[in-house]
Amino acid sequence: MGVNSYAIALPPCGGDVRQDRGGQRKARPFAHLAFLLRAALAALLPSPAFAACPVELATYRDIDGVAELEFRPTGQSAAVTNSFRLIVGETVMDGMVMWSAEVARPNGIVGRDCPVGDATGEELEACTLWQGVIYTVDKQGAVGLLPAEGTPAPPTLILSDLAHALRLSPAFGENGFDRLPQDVFTMSGCQE
Repeated sequence: MGVNSYAIALPPCGGDVRQDRGGQRKARPFAHLAFLLRAALAALLPSPAFAACPVELATYRDIDGVAELEFRPTGQSAAVTNSFRLIVGETVMDGMVMWSAEVARPNGIVGRDCPVGDATGEELEACTLWQGVIYTVDKQGAVGLLPAEGTPAPPTLILSDLAHALRLSPAFGENGFDRLPQDVFTMSGCQE
């Protein structure tokens, strides 16, 4: 065989549906996304100095450097398992995590200017900018759920659909921030 002769074997006409797609295999929509996520994580994994940092002291940055997420100790709350601040530009938003009972998931909530103490459902809905599950990704690329305080902080967080929710919120635009963070945050430090 010559240097430029590579044989590509396609089945004979009428023998395989791949011919309708030009010989391509069935597309796997998430395979490419998983590859990109692993590549991004490999480049952004935190240094080993953060390995022993408990989640309640961990700080994170989104992959574009637009936002910071700072966990803080929750205290003695029975319902809230994690507390944090999300900072986008000059806008500071408060966040908390409560695990659901039916299907155990760490449901994160980010709000701005929410009332303290007794508040109605309407008041809380009006100040809530994002609500969703917080996922983690470890050094091997395995996806998990945000742990409670007292456990080592994961290297990567995914706040599912954060950018979309913030884009539709009143905090975005003329009187708020003008750049949107990504949904993926990597560990950037450990508070002392």
